[in-house]
Amino acid sequence: MHTRYVFIALSFLGVATTARAEVVYFATGRTLNVKEHRRDGDSLLLTLRSGGEVVCDAALITRIAPDETPYPEPVEEVSLKADPASVTTANSTTPYAEIIDRVSAREGVDPKLVRAVIEVESGYRPSARSPKGAMGLMQLMPATARQYAVTNPYDPAANIEAGIKHLKSLLARFPQALALAAYNAGGAAVERFGGIPPYAETRNYVARILQIVKRS
Repeated sequence: MHTRYVFIALSFLGVATTARAEVVYFATGRTLNVKEHRRDGDSLLLTLRSGGEVVCDAALITRIAPDETPYPEPVEEVSLKADPASVTTANSTTPYAEIIDRVSAREGVDPKLVRAVIEVESGYRPSARSPKGAMGLMQLMPATARQYAVTNPYDPAANIEAGIKHLKSLLARFPQALALAAYNAGGAAVERFGGIPPYAETRNYVARILQIVKRS
């Protein structure tokens, strides 16, 4: 089992601001959007956009480049004078909230889980594209886009709908944590290893999403 990543969960409240960002390129071909990084000996300390930090062996990273697309910091607004039933939280102000809620309800998938997947996969950037060719908000691979008849994977509505359907299909096959691992590494890898594959990237991916869901 790889133990190169240490996940440290941090909860926070914030005001929406535009912040700097970086894209971390891993030797596996995957990418990770982070706020910033700093070196600590042979390791890199990555500050996550969602809150928290990841300690990573520098040898696993090929390069780090500036992310030219600004992004809003997460926001949670709580009015002390409001009725509890009308309190506004980050979920209600999430980009594409109407699409996420509508399709999630129709497909029977937890919208909190969908939001967490989008946050980790693309940081809510509809034009995101990975070195391996994953596209859009939920990072659809070309084969997945074809499977769900998506002609424009950069269209937010089409991408979210296909991503939710794909996530639903994985949740029907695996428990939640394994379904997330399959979304990242593929169902065949989960079946081959009989659990979350021993890839540091996949284990970090699952941990990040579950932590976001837990605090939302």
